[in-house]
Amino acid sequence: MNTIPAVLPGSMWSRGFSAEPATPIVYVVDGEPRVRDSFQALIRREGWEPQTAASAEEFLARPPLMRPSCLVAEMKLPGMSGLELQTRICGLSWLPVIFMSGCADIPTTVRAMKAGALEVLMKPIPSDAFVDALRNAINRSDAALREHCQVCALRERYESLSPRERQVMALVVTGFLNKQVGGELGISEITVQAHRSKVMLKMDAGSLPALVRMAAILDIARPALRIRSPEPKTAAVPARSREGRNGSLSQPGRFAVSSSAQSETAA
Repeated sequence: MNTIPAVLPGSMWSRGFSAEPATPIVYVVDGEPRVRDSFQALIRREGWEPQTAASAEEFLARPPLMRPSCLVAEMKLPGMSGLELQTRICGLSWLPVIFMSGCADIPTTVRAMKAGALEVLMKPIPSDAFVDALRNAINRSDAALREHCQVCALRERYESLSPRERQVMALVVTGFLNKQVGGELGISEITVQAHRSKVMLKMDAGSLPALVRMAAILDIARPALRIRSPEPKTAAVPARSREGRNGSLSQPGRFAVSSSAQSETAA
């Protein structure tokens, strides 16, 4: 089953999403022309742009633009159902879904809500309730798009860093001092400071906490560090025990016995 990708080719995002206010779009998918016409007039009256479709297939044939928007769909559609349409567009986090139905049962409603539907409205829908639901959905869409825009801009800045600068950033945001970073990467502390300054400049981070927040948003993984095993401590051994007879090592914990001492013992 094909789904719509999170970033649509030819969409507003591929041309560069603008933070300037844009007229929100309300997509209405319903098999009844009378319902589409009545909702279209109401949406225009609120200052939004209506786009209607008679089926899920017709809606999918024209992928939505990345503008503040929402989708209002009938659960029971000719052909593909509203729930299946919801599954197809699950990658579009900026497009909230509002379902409407004249006879939706509880299991179907629960399934829709669990899949992320913002609301399920029962027909006939009062105008005030419909407008309130749309306004809430559009506000959520606008916030999601702005967050997406900020993350993408942040990722572009991160991609401008050199491989070494990324290594330095990953260590710095985990609390490493310049000297420790240099030890891990095998470079001088002065070189670390130079890379760190470039990182702060390219990422447009005014402080270390700001850089840490950026790393958290980008989900930057901590690099694998070189693990230095501590050298085993050797117990002190008496000087006379280091060599035994014929220069061989004596057994641990025993002193070497000289040949004169052996003669005295034999006597």
